[in-house]
Amino acid sequence: QVQLVESGGGLVQVGGSLRLSCAASFGTYAMGWFRQAPGKEREFVATINWSGRRTDYADSVKDRFTISRDNAKNTVTLQMNKLKPEDTAVYYCAAARGVRTPTLISEYDYWGQGTQVTVSS
Repeated sequence: QVQLVESGGGLVQVGGSLRLSCAASFGTYAMGWFRQAPGKEREFVATINWSGRRTDYADSVKDRFTISRDNAKNTVTLQMNKLKPEDTAVYYCAAARGVRTPTLISEYDYWGQGTQVTVSS
């Protein structure tokens, strides 16, 4: 029984903020966020190790997005600030076993269904 459920997506204006959440019982796994825009490949956004002490970000979102986790609540969060039109995509949370801060799709074992983020300009 595995389940990752994203929430918090929606429509926001350029420069605005959104907070995405992922409910998942993967306390011993690294967690990550990926995104996929229409016609494009799914791309890495951010990751956090199992304890929450290490993170990594794509260059395109550094200093704007923050990933965090609360293992007691089985929740992973992506705080997105200063949003740009190019951030528009379906955002997916994912879980990876055996890798500290995975950045590759192939390193992840489980995926959520995705939540739409649209940044208007």
